[in-house]
Amino acid sequence: MSDDTKFHHGDTANDLAPIVQMKDIEKHFGNIIALAGVSFDVKPGECHCLLGDNGAGKSTFIKTMSGVHKPTKGEIYFEGKPLHFDTPRDAMEAGIATVFQDLAMIPLMSVTRNFFMGREPTKGKSLFKRFDVEQANDVCMEEMRKMGINLRGPDQAVGTLSGGERQTVAIARAVYFGAKILILDEPTSALGVRQTSNVLATIDRVRNQGIGVVFISHNVRHALAVGDRFTVLNRGKTLGTATRGEITPEELQDLMAGGQEMAQLEGSLGGTV
Repeated sequence: MSDDTKFHHGDTANDLAPIVQMKDIEKHFGNIIALAGVSFDVKPGECHCLLGDNGAGKSTFIKTMSGVHKPTKGEIYFEGKPLHFDTPRDAMEAGIATVFQDLAMIPLMSVTRNFFMGREPTKGKSLFKRFDVEQANDVCMEEMRKMGINLRGPDQAVGTLSGGERQTVAIARAVYFGAKILILDEPTSALGVRQTSNVLATIDRVRNQGIGVVFISHNVRHALAVGDRFTVLNRGKTLGTATRGEITPEELQDLMAGGQEMAQLEGSLGGTV
């Protein structure tokens, strides 16, 4: 995919301080080293892509940044201060929201109910509070409109939406509830071309609101369409970080595939892998 896309890209040369910094993060599970000195940061209004093939350590990285795992070594800084998350809720309350592949939605429930699940607006006195359906519907419809999704109505079941639209619901929910960092776990992996384009456009809208986006993917083309910076993870180690224009799609793909190891394999097979 060409760098000449319809998406706006953040000013990667700016001097804004990172919202989140991970410095020399290691994560051990017994004798298994899942992350081996990973450093990564994301600034306001940028999309920093973390690229890696299966087994690269992306899932462990996500869970460490979002408070599921505590790092074995290294430090995480949030807005310049050392921060230790005891639970994922701690990370959420700080402003780090994660949209996983399973989306944590109930297909038969309405978009509104899924949007506010666990955070329902209420009205009435303390002993007689009830779910404020009217307010919730208004908010949900407006937030989805901002993201470019026109629902038939707030009672529409989430299960009737396309995969890309469900991703957008999850992203809109995270933004509405105060995300400063949005971690997206392979958001385009199971989508067709049109749905992928819609999700990438949603990411662009989020970035333009000053929110930092961590885009986890194994798809170089999708990352290049929307990313400002690119870090490649391989076997728990970062192989380097490049800004837009500093690295070609072929170079990114080669790093993901193992670089020198892939070249040796091509030589041994007498062809192109």
